[in-house]
Amino acid sequence: MPSRKFADGELVRGRWPGSSLYFEVEILSHDSSSQLYTVKYKDGTELELKESDIKPLTSFRQRKSGSTSSSPSRRRGSRSRSRSRSPGRLPKGSRRSASASHQASVKEMRKEVLEVKLTPLVLKPFGNSISRYNGEPEHLERNDIPLKSTQEKFHLPQESSYVSTQYSLRPRREEIKLTEIDSKEEKIVTKAPPLARTGEVTGTRTKDWEFGGAPGAFLIMLGLPPFLFLLLLMCQQREPSLLNFPPPLPALRDLWETRVFGVYLLWFLLQTLFHLLPVGKVVEGMPLADGRRLKYRLNGFCAFILTSAVVGASVFWGVELYYVYRHFLQFALAATVFSVALSVYLSVRARKAPREELSPASSGNAIYDFFIGRELNPRIGTFDLKYFCELRPGLIGWEAVLTTMDIIHDGFGFMLAFGDLVWVPFVYSLQAFYLVGHPNEVSWPVASLIIALKLCGYVIFRCANSQKNAFRKNPTDPKLAHLKTIHTSTGKSLLVSGWWGFVRHPNYLGDLVMALAWSLPCGFNHILPYFYVIYFTLLLIHREARDEHQCRKKYGLAWEKYCRRVPYRIFPHIY
Repeated sequence: MPSRKFADGELVRGRWPGSSLYFEVEILSHDSSSQLYTVKYKDGTELELKESDIKPLTSFRQRKSGSTSSSPSRRRGSRSRSRSRSPGRLPKGSRRSASASHQASVKEMRKEVLEVKLTPLVLKPFGNSISRYNGEPEHLERNDIPLKSTQEKFHLPQESSYVSTQYSLRPRREEIKLTEIDSKEEKIVTKAPPLARTGEVTGTRTKDWEFGGAPGAFLIMLGLPPFLFLLLLMCQQREPSLLNFPPPLPALRDLWETRVFGVYLLWFLLQTLFHLLPVGKVVEGMPLADGRRLKYRLNGFCAFILTSAVVGASVFWGVELYYVYRHFLQFALAATVFSVALSVYLSVRARKAPREELSPASSGNAIYDFFIGRELNPRIGTFDLKYFCELRPGLIGWEAVLTTMDIIHDGFGFMLAFGDLVWVPFVYSLQAFYLVGHPNEVSWPVASLIIALKLCGYVIFRCANSQKNAFRKNPTDPKLAHLKTIHTSTGKSLLVSGWWGFVRHPNYLGDLVMALAWSLPCGFNHILPYFYVIYFTLLLIHREARDEHQCRKKYGLAWEKYCRRVPYRIFPHIY
């Protein structure tokens, strides 16, 4: 095993990821397995760097600029040149004083170069752009006292180790510190894994595993399919009750029909065809680890209109839609088999995927990665498998998805494949499946209240997501100028007003209100149709915890400040 070059506590120069800038850092620790050093910058940021990105302080000692030697003619006092002075030349004494003044200013300038810090650089937004990662922990809010706008500009000498990049430099003496951050908060730092900036996998990161790690993922994959079928079988009972649990189980041969599987494949291929139609605008997704932005075509509304036309034409030609209800269990099994086969394909192809295309959630464990997904954006040509399965076969019309955790963080494995193709279409429609066998009369006033509740939830959900999506696309949009923000060390900002100043996840609140509205028409004779809203509440609370973990790790002190400004997570004054 190679020996380490730098010791704990040693002061060195560390390269900032994604740039050629070196800053003074302190060595905190060294991981012998990954050969990575954990270093701490002066602003409190902790990162993991490779040994090749760290240099000793002695390698940055300044060289003397210029040359003390002169040309031979000058040393000999050449008389070939005219001794007369041109009108534009200064007298000899003045030239000496000007030269000395210039050397002093250059010396002072170089002295300031040695103490610099990163500052945000406002870039002109384009398309679905966001602020670039620039590394400075900014804690001032928009509408607060702005930073000093006048900054010194100068060209660095060629021998300097600092190279001009997208970062701007200013003297350390201009640093603005917030007095309200106490010493305890200053000890809270954010450790950003190298994968977030360089796409490197540093080994099996068990500390970042979710869902109980590999054992939990295995149990979830083993338990979800039979649990789904138990729910559907209970809905078919005349008296769905816990006293009648478990329901009578059908034979496996009664659950499988090749014709049903063929109909399911036809549905999947039809949605694929609609997705590939060259209609709708093309937008760019969020920046990947290597800086690339994938392109996505938004034509879900067109696909919905075409799907509705196909269904209407089928009814006109005598196709019985009741066939779907009578073979609901067979369709569920067909979708399950297809999702498992898709998960196997995704796992096999992910083994050949380059490191920069792997998901930040991947771990290196075969079972866990099969569940969570190893490849972030698996594509066949320009056909994005995860994006398509998220939106089309089970949930048409959900288009503001490019900034969600599913797209930018989670890989595409069994979790999303089974969730998109099986769980969403068959569990989220559980109320309708229940009402076919257990009709419930609803009066017009009650129906009006339920519709109003549904619309209220939709407004919250839609407006919150639209506001977040618009802000991530273009934080400098004049339409969003009234919103207050907190700047973070990533260069991005957190909304602390509008919908996102009400609770931390207003979109989740809207989702739960709509889920309750979907369940209320079933009445209160049995809790079974309310499984959807109960499950959805637990799901979003767990998802909120995942969001909280990711944001705390990513934004550090800025997230702590945001949590103080917006104390409630989902339910105002409750949670």
